[in-house]
Amino acid sequence: MTDLAITLTDAVRATMEDTYRHLHAHPELSMQEHATAELIGERLHALRIETFVCGGTGVVGVLANGAGPTVAFRADHDGLPIAEASGVEYASSARGTLADGTDVPVMHGCGHDSHVAVLLAVAELLVGARDAWAGTVVLIFQPGEETAAGARAMLADGLWDRAPRPEVVFGQHVGPMRTGTVELTKGDAMAMADSLKVTVRGRGAHGSSPQDSIDPIILGVNMINRIQTIVSREVPPLQPAVVTVATFHAGLKENIIADSAEFTVNIRTLDPGVRKLVNTSLRRIINAEAAASGAPEPLIEELYTFPRNYNDPHATEAAAEALRGVLGEDDVVWAPPMMGSEDFGLLAEAIGVPSVFWMFGGHPAERLANGEPVPGNHSPFFAPVIEPTLATGVRAAMAAILSRVGR
Repeated sequence: MTDLAITLTDAVRATMEDTYRHLHAHPELSMQEHATAELIGERLHALRIETFVCGGTGVVGVLANGAGPTVAFRADHDGLPIAEASGVEYASSARGTLADGTDVPVMHGCGHDSHVAVLLAVAELLVGARDAWAGTVVLIFQPGEETAAGARAMLADGLWDRAPRPEVVFGQHVGPMRTGTVELTKGDAMAMADSLKVTVRGRGAHGSSPQDSIDPIILGVNMINRIQTIVSREVPPLQPAVVTVATFHAGLKENIIADSAEFTVNIRTLDPGVRKLVNTSLRRIINAEAAASGAPEPLIEELYTFPRNYNDPHATEAAAEALRGVLGEDDVVWAPPMMGSEDFGLLAEAIGVPSVFWMFGGHPAERLANGEPVPGNHSPFFAPVIEPTLATGVRAAMAAILSRVGR
């Protein structure tokens, strides 16, 4: 098992790196990954892997190799509305259209291109070494992770009715750590997230007659100031929570008091009880501030929610042991939970099986050693080094898969 997990032939490596560069240069927005899905399907068909489309632009490969356990591995493949500024020769100049019709630049600013390139290489290695393992590997290429739509779409499209149900679901994500390293968390690995849009309803007036208005800007500012006290005054100090107001829009001219304002809120929590507390408090404050100003009831709309991403402790410990076997003791590190979010956890939760999710590094040691800030995920400068980042992803994925199905 160990030899296979660390063996990456020159031919497979070259194909993987070419795939990565192509995907990085041609990103697609969430749930619009048509060309990406076509490429994945073609590669799986060429390997003679049973393949089906799932969840719109998702692709699933079922690689069966006799009797044995079934495991699943997920790679997400959507890009982000970011103008790339990384300077790499294969940088994206792609554009896309958001759901509201807005034309935007598109970039693989979260590393999903590396996830796809790695999992396709893993598929090729597994096909070429059938004598070293037995069982079934379900390869899940998931759309729409950035909007929390993809996992739900695949489940709604009958993912686990159409593919064999696994005993564990694995996933990984590139991040701004040292290349060659992996970070794991037992238990809650990433935060749940709730994103909301609040429309503040006021009453418009001429700027010279403020007495005729209910100023939605003043009202919205009061809401936002009070919202910031939820974490500091209502959430227990030892319970993580983040509340962010990142956009605020109102008005068109300096001498017209607008009749409405709009802001968005993002909530991150690890505990379901804290999640409920923060959401309840948020709505209480928004409605109370409106009532205090004599304003109509605000409109609170849910934009999206991210589920719990829970690493089963027993399965995670077993995966960590397998990863240490190929990466080394010092390069597999236990890490605290992240306040970022993922919809990966839904895939296992839907069928009641454990899941394990880890991060692998994308920056060279020398770049981290000089103390300079490095671009993180969702940065326009995010561009993990190809070598040895992709190879680390392959080795980690192979180690985890073969710890279950290896002969």
